[in-house]
Amino acid sequence: MSRSALVGNVVAMLEDAGFMVSDRCAIRPRSFDIAARRGEDLVLLKILRNVDAFDAETGQEMRRIGAYLDATPLVLGLRTRDEELKPEVVYFRHGVPALSPDTAMDLFVEGIPPLIYAAPGGLYVSIDSEILEDKREERGWSLGQLASELGVSRRTVSKYEDGMNASIEVAMQLEEMFGSGLTSPVDVLEGADEVRDEDPTPNEPDANPDDERMVTVMTRAGYDVHPTLRAPFKAVSEDAEDTQPVEGTVLTGHSKFTRAAEKRARIMGSLGEVVGTRSVYFVDSAKRDSVDGTALIEREEAESIDNPDEFRDLLKERTEYEEEPA
Repeated sequence: MSRSALVGNVVAMLEDAGFMVSDRCAIRPRSFDIAARRGEDLVLLKILRNVDAFDAETGQEMRRIGAYLDATPLVLGLRTRDEELKPEVVYFRHGVPALSPDTAMDLFVEGIPPLIYAAPGGLYVSIDSEILEDKREERGWSLGQLASELGVSRRTVSKYEDGMNASIEVAMQLEEMFGSGLTSPVDVLEGADEVRDEDPTPNEPDANPDDERMVTVMTRAGYDVHPTLRAPFKAVSEDAEDTQPVEGTVLTGHSKFTRAAEKRARIMGSLGEVVGTRSVYFVDSAKRDSVDGTALIEREEAESIDNPDEFRDLLKERTEYEEEPA
């Protein structure tokens, strides 16, 4: 299956599951391919045939953008270099959960979250420690007796009851032993933090010198500006005083107003509609006020505005969707 066909299948699956899906980010470089929202669940998806092509820089950027937009970054793919991705298993690439299309189908369409995750050494599950302890005590077993039945140390059983995850083999032994399920699902839509062993959100990059005028305008208007490296936008600008961070967020870009810039502005508008943000594109000159919900503001016009409220009113006015000229 080609990557383009895979992206099409994923979009169709998400729409069937009731998600609003953005336009595809068909520009390079791109840290993610689409954004999708259903209710409070917002995901940023990178779709690859081979998930090993997902590099560290892209993983760091997706995690940063996810933190800015209150979104979960996810990778969907078919295989690694060595094997196909197994169904019902969550993998990780540079701190980002990775799923097969079948696992994503179960999660998003059927509402069945995965129970298994892959980590160095094999496949693991999250044991519900309270249920395990209750089952052991109902049986009248000590920690040592359960350890003997499992063929592990007493200390290992104690760790299971303290919340340590177990190999899938041990989990199967426990469930067969007690005749009931003991595993907890992997919460993919929260980034699978309960099983993900990864550093905190990576530090953001420095702004490109070419972006300084844009950064100055947004900072003066009361925004904290977070530069990006591979996204369809140059920065995510957060309202420094807004108590609802995403609602006060603006996807921000700039360049000369070319066909490529217009395409980028359209993508930003689509992303903004799904994510719930505004978007603005600073240009040298333009004959239009907006492109599909992305405000177009000439640099000199923006730099002449001293009042933050005046800038925000202008941004709000121009981020209304307009009909295409005939």
